[in-house]
Amino acid sequence: MKQTAARGLTLTEVPEPKIRDDEVLIRVRSAGVCGTDVHIYEWDAWASARCKPPFICGHEFAGDVVQVGALVESVKVGDRVTAEGHIVDERSLFSRTGNAHVDPSTRIIGVDRDGCFAEYIAMPATNVWHLDEAISYDIGGIHDPMGNAFHTALTADIPGSVVLITGCGPIGAFAVGICKAAGASRIIATDVNPRRLELARRMGAHDAVHPDAAREAVMAASDGHGADVVLEMSGVPSAVHQAFALARPAGRVNMLGIPSKTIDVDFASEIIFKGLTIYGVVGRRMYDTWHQMSRFLRSGAFDPSPVITHRLPLEAVDEAMHLIKSGEAGKIIFTL
Repeated sequence: MKQTAARGLTLTEVPEPKIRDDEVLIRVRSAGVCGTDVHIYEWDAWASARCKPPFICGHEFAGDVVQVGALVESVKVGDRVTAEGHIVDERSLFSRTGNAHVDPSTRIIGVDRDGCFAEYIAMPATNVWHLDEAISYDIGGIHDPMGNAFHTALTADIPGSVVLITGCGPIGAFAVGICKAAGASRIIATDVNPRRLELARRMGAHDAVHPDAAREAVMAASDGHGADVVLEMSGVPSAVHQAFALARPAGRVNMLGIPSKTIDVDFASEIIFKGLTIYGVVGRRMYDTWHQMSRFLRSGAFDPSPVITHRLPLEAVDEAMHLIKSGEAGKIIFTL
């Protein structure tokens, strides 16, 4: 739990959640640790402005349904599930125009309400996503960040494209595998961390290089034109500028990485005169991204398992946060 407005998290006992008639109770089996959880752990400027302790952290999970509300018909006890962690008003303008993922009234589990770093979590039945029997709890538990990667990659025209991916954290590494499965002709991945570059190679990057070597790799793969698609996954200012610089004229830059501060951009030369299309990525499209993700996993063409590098108990939360901050981990899973 985030019990107080201070650094750290506390392992404690809490009452089992009570569900409403339209909710289900899920026994959590696996929960992924995210950069958002690190922000909350550190209690940085974003977390202190957004979050209101006390609350249970965590928003990536999979488990078994153990109780259903009186109005629930689509989910039954015993179902193996994960869930979309963004809870929205299904009657809002955004939901009814296919844009629920950007609804300003969204409430996120583990941020705005109790999350999944616990034995049980209550979820609206409409947010529940059933898992195929072949999908492990560990893979089920990282559908949320995988969905971010699918959203980032597949809103671009990937088949046959030269793709540059800037930032090879877990979501960037997932994006490498997705682009490979989607038929990219060349995938160039960049990071300053050798361990993360190795993850990108394992996920199928043709070139996994330091940012200083990105231009040479991109131009060699694109006859000197630049990348058809750039997926910016880091939020690092230099990477953002490089994304614009190495996209070809009339190319596309999809941006998921969140800068920690304002970035000065020369819109005339970096974007407008190049005719770039810029797409800002928020979460997962509800629920077409989820259908894409399930079908890619079902096909066997996309295997996210190499990105999972550590499995830890909840008691090791301090170790998990240290590993993420050190850059020595891919995806960390809490097993419950």
